[in-house]
Amino acid sequence: MTLDSNPGRAAELCIEAQERLMRSVSGLADNDVRAPSLLPGWTVGHVLTHLARNADGIGRRLSGALEGLDLPKYPGGTAQREDEIEAGSGRSAPEIISDLAASQKALEAVLTRYGEAGFPNGHFLGGEHYGVVECPAHRLREVEMHHADLGLGYGPEDWPEEYVAWDLPVLLATVPERLTTAADRQTFMAWLAGRGPLDAAPTLAPW
Repeated sequence: MTLDSNPGRAAELCIEAQERLMRSVSGLADNDVRAPSLLPGWTVGHVLTHLARNADGIGRRLSGALEGLDLPKYPGGTAQREDEIEAGSGRSAPEIISDLAASQKALEAVLTRYGEAGFPNGHFLGGEHYGVVECPAHRLREVEMHHADLGLGYGPEDWPEEYVAWDLPVLLATVPERLTTAADRQTFMAWLAGRGPLDAAPTLAPW
């Protein structure tokens, strides 16, 4: 059973991941949150603000499902998401960290309620490509990926094996459409089949 079809286990891993994230950022100062992250164009403050607003959005979908409402993560769509990230990224470190902690704590409470209710209305899409029952797994991905993006010492080598076992096949499935040239597709396919080296990383379109 994969994590997107096992929301109870995904929620447990999500909560553990959020706790690790808070340990990494709890002592950050203003100059730390203004420093560049590993994501082009985003500071550490941008990444942390995104994680806070994503927690709010996931919580909105789950709370809606508990009430029989099919709600989106961001009522204002992509524009709301981008505006909130930009607006929040310039705050002080204590403000950003306190905001993240509060958002994650609220999400954990909703995750608990959603599980206790038996994961109702899991088919609700809320304008996304995945049902609300998959939200715990998608939140886990957000936290693990962006924790590594912060550049604060937590990296892919720290990702839990249970997370990797779920998300690696998901990411591999995106590779064919993201390889940009026929030569890259041929080289990558040969390497996967054990029939050639991967001397240089192929060019992948953004994921």
